[in-house]
Amino acid sequence: MTPYRTENLIKQMPGFSSCLEKVNGIHIHYVMGGSGNPLILLPGWPQTWWSYHHIMPFLAEKYTVIAVDLRGMGDSDKPEEGYAKKHMANDIMELIAALGYDKVHMAGHDIGANVAYSFAVNYPGAIGKLILLDTPPPDENMYKLPMLPVGMPVYPWWVAFNQLNNLSAQLLEGRFELLLNHLFEKLLVNKKGISDFDRSVYLQHYNHKENIRAANAWYQTFGQDIAEHKNASKIKKPTMGIASSANYDILDNFLSHNAHEHEMMEIKDCGHFLQEERPDQIARAISDFLD
Repeated sequence: MTPYRTENLIKQMPGFSSCLEKVNGIHIHYVMGGSGNPLILLPGWPQTWWSYHHIMPFLAEKYTVIAVDLRGMGDSDKPEEGYAKKHMANDIMELIAALGYDKVHMAGHDIGANVAYSFAVNYPGAIGKLILLDTPPPDENMYKLPMLPVGMPVYPWWVAFNQLNNLSAQLLEGRFELLLNHLFEKLLVNKKGISDFDRSVYLQHYNHKENIRAANAWYQTFGQDIAEHKNASKIKKPTMGIASSANYDILDNFLSHNAHEHEMMEIKDCGHFLQEERPDQIARAISDFLD
């Protein structure tokens, strides 16, 4: 049996359990542990709940930590439809209700940050505090991304590549390691933050055609997300942005226009994968903000 499967990973996480809950007609996987007010952790691409494994034990000392595999991710189902972030936020709302909670804190990274933002604006009564990690949700500035990397510190070519559903799946099936290693090489500053073992955990979930199709759908619905965000109210609850130096300004700018109140923290000498590159700093920042 592969050591990278959740039933084996969970053995490295004393006090945590791997669970499935049926919501919106699909099964959503989550890992849960700790005690106290609930804190939802939403991962991004190309990762799973495991991206939070370094910080979950620390946070579980004060909170009931629930790290979720989003629709289309990890051990959650991968249906053909439902990948607009408003719909994915409803998955989380239904999960929270099924677990018996009325209100939660929430942190999201990458695609998970997109879902967390949508949750905050669509279910303001169900969120306590919101934390976005390194990633603003898509807005109309995405339509201005250049075809060529003109002096950009990071060229997000994958936003376009992931629109090519069938072709990208055909190219990457069984070869996703090429893309995974390229992304980590380009986006990690602390190269040891994501180990070879961690890469293998993520690879097993993204190396298959149906998994690639589902992950691509997160990007293929950006147009719908942008249209919905244009009419969204500002975030009403306390919000924090935590960002690498490369993404600090764009996240701060987004929150300045889309949140009534927010604070920012810059994580220096760190790349995109904050909670793995600087886990102690991120865990304390989240805990301090929520206290």
